[in-house]
Amino acid sequence: MKKVVLAYSGGLDTSCIIPWMKDKGYETIAFIANVGQGSDFKAIKQKALKTGASKVYCLDLQKEFIEDYVFPALKAGALYEEKYVLACALSRPLIAKHQVLIAQKEKADAIAHGCTGKGNDQVRFEVTARMMSPDIDIIAPVRTWELKTREEEMEYLKSKNIPIEVTKKSPYSIDVNIYGRAVECGVLEDPWSEPPENIYALTVDPRKAPNKPAYIDIGFVNGIPKKIEGKGYKPIDLVRQLNEIGGKNSVGRMDMIENRLVGIKSREIYENPAGTILHVALKELESLVLDRETMRFRQLLAQKYATLIYNGLWIIPLREQLDAFFDKLHERTTGTVRLKLLKGSCVPVGRKSTYSRYKLKMATYGQGDVFDQTLSEGFVKLWGTPFQE
Repeated sequence: MKKVVLAYSGGLDTSCIIPWMKDKGYETIAFIANVGQGSDFKAIKQKALKTGASKVYCLDLQKEFIEDYVFPALKAGALYEEKYVLACALSRPLIAKHQVLIAQKEKADAIAHGCTGKGNDQVRFEVTARMMSPDIDIIAPVRTWELKTREEEMEYLKSKNIPIEVTKKSPYSIDVNIYGRAVECGVLEDPWSEPPENIYALTVDPRKAPNKPAYIDIGFVNGIPKKIEGKGYKPIDLVRQLNEIGGKNSVGRMDMIENRLVGIKSREIYENPAGTILHVALKELESLVLDRETMRFRQLLAQKYATLIYNGLWIIPLREQLDAFFDKLHERTTGTVRLKLLKGSCVPVGRKSTYSRYKLKMATYGQGDVFDQTLSEGFVKLWGTPFQE
């Protein structure tokens, strides 16, 4: 039998893919990626074996995810269409990378995924896989198979004598990892409908959040968050702590109409407490230590970096070249930012750095002012000269 490595989540689609692939003459090796989704991985592994997987890999990728994917995107200020912190999109090239490495180790003939033909994830998985292994076969059963509904998938498993828990399907499609959560479908498909409160899991209802603001200090070294309230944290623990603090104060909700790569618009609800806090804080620190031209050019490159991630192009050379630029940019982005969190708002109220370009003696209107205002008359005349008729 031919071998295929399946990116396996344990949901209904991927549970069907294993016996379906067997019918097509494939031995299936299931690959479970732990990117902090909080699943019962032992149960998922047993489920894969029960549905016919010959072997199961379960890898904890959380550390690599935060350090090698999330933090570089943070340093780039990458927000897709100036909103989405790309929590779910960032995990796809990482999962695809390890899927290909397992396929190479197992000498598999192909890899497979459970993505639909309408979303972005199919692109992120497949482009990454083919960049790493150009000749690899990729199988996407959900795009082509005969199982058109959830009910048909259940009947298929029943016909194979494969036990599966039948539960009432949520109308929502949900994706989650350590860095954030995405929700779509159901009533959310109407862009006029307000999201029901029960779709949120990481953030409390703003009406139930504390009435008193929470203040939090975030310490950065070269653009990388290192401390909360002066206490050092490892990357995973830092993200978890900020998710907890932000979630309690309802920080990180985003209701967004976005442009998918396949050409359609979709409505997504995102929860990114840690991501929101970190992006707000780092941008504020940048405003303190970067010069004007660097800041403005950085905005252009941030948009490009975000688009590369969203469009599944993480692995291309340009992204690595942009990383080199942002590494250089952040050589002096070291300091502390104080944020005020209150019922969903996240507002910077303080910032300090030994590399600060803010000079009190130039900015003050009080005693100690050294700014020579007499020079301004000539400056203003020269500035306006090209626009006078």
